[in-house]
Parts: sequence; structure tokens; C-alpha cells
Amino acid sequence: MHQALLFRQWSPDVTLFLHTADDPVEEQWEQLAARGIAVVDGRVVGLEVSDDRLSGVRLASGTCVPVRALAVRPRFEARGGVLSGLGLKTVEHPLGVGGYVESDGRGRTGVAGVWVAGNVSDLMGGVAVAAASGVQAASAINADLVAADTAAAVARRAAARFADAFDPDAEAAN
Repeated sequence: MHQALLFRQWSPDVTLFLHTADDPVEEQWEQLAARGIAVVDGRVVGLEVSDDRLSGVRLASGTCVPVRALAVRPRFEARGGVLSGLGLKTVEHPLGVGGYVESDGRGRTGVAGVWVAGNVSDLMGGVAVAAASGVQAASAINADLVAADTAAAVARRAAARFADAFDPDAEAAN
């Protein structure tokens, strides 16, 4: 749906092939009609090529719909397999564009001590966005390390304060 509306900016001749997708909801039908976008229901099974050029889209019904160009919505899959050993799984993106690893805005996942960055957490982010997410994750990791080091130092200091309170040598001197 999104791509059909997007491509309508570039061409007055846009056809949306539903293939195996659900039918648009009423509001989407209205948008498509208002933009003059044709909708073809039916499973796409092939392409027709004439004189080494795309000439049509063939449906399972045998119908061939003439086209001169075709755009196919990509599906992105985060390569999160290495993360499965850490307890993370990819989930379906809310826009239906593929699978990704959920995280907060700084890369923190639902698994303690595991952050993600780049396209594994933002399927549609380019190189600049991936680099920026790496910086954000690094900052969050460093902040957690500083907090952990500080907590450990406070615990050591508290333990040292009370270490002499029950020292047997100190008790014998009293």
C-alpha cells in the first residue's frame, strides 16, 4: 500500500498487485481510488518478457496484466542468528517489512547485558543511521559499565568500613 502511493508520485500508471496480501481496508481502497491506482487481486506466478523487455505480470488464473516496469517490496531480515545463543529472537516488524531484534532507542534488548545496533535493530536505517545507533549503544553500554563499577566501589567501601568493627585482634585489645 505504502509503495503504491509512493510510486504514484512518479507515474500516473501504477497498479498494485495484491498477490497473497490481504485486501486493503475501506480507507485504503478510497486512497487507491482517489490516486487512480489500479488493484489486481490474484497470485502472481510469473512475468512476461517480449523482445528482452518486461511486458506483463502473469497471474495464477492465466491472466496477463500488461506492465512496463515492476517494483517489488523488499523484505529485510536481520541476521540475528548469532544473537539466538544469547536468548534473543527476531520478531516481525510492525510495518511487515521483515524480521528485526527489538530494542529501546539506545540498543538495549530485553536480555540483560545485550545491546544491538545497526540494521539488526532498524531494518530500514541506512549506513549513517546504523553508525549512529552504534554510537548510541556504545554510550549506553559505557553508562551501564560506569554504574556497575560505581556500585562495586560503594560496596567495597562499605565493607571496608565495617571490616575492623569485629576484628578479633581489636576485641582482644579492649
